Amino acid sequence: MARKLSLQKLADAVGASKAHIYELETNRSNNPSLALLTSLSRELNVPIKDLIGEGSEVIEGEAPELAPLFRELRGLGSDDLEIIKTLTQKLRERKDADKPDH
Repeated sequence: MARKLSLQKLADAVGASKAHIYELETNRSNNPSLALLTSLSRELNVPIKDLIGEGSEVIEGEAPELAPLFRELRGLGSDDLEIIKTLTQKLRERKDADKPDH
């Protein structure tokens, strides 16, 4: 189970700055070192895969290449997300139209 710590306490525990932990938490920094990930994983008692977004995003049976795509969507603004939603709907409609009638 993950521990709940303040940013400062977590930063102190893993030897990082509070600002860096905040940047990681808010996806403003996306390239933490393996050493920092390991320290965060141990301190928070969660697997590294959960810290990097590989844990809960991929549903069993889904293509594993979807997880990085989901992570990339996190940084988009609401207008861009609406474009992605529209594009996804159009792709589904095209896929459905290509299906042979049964």
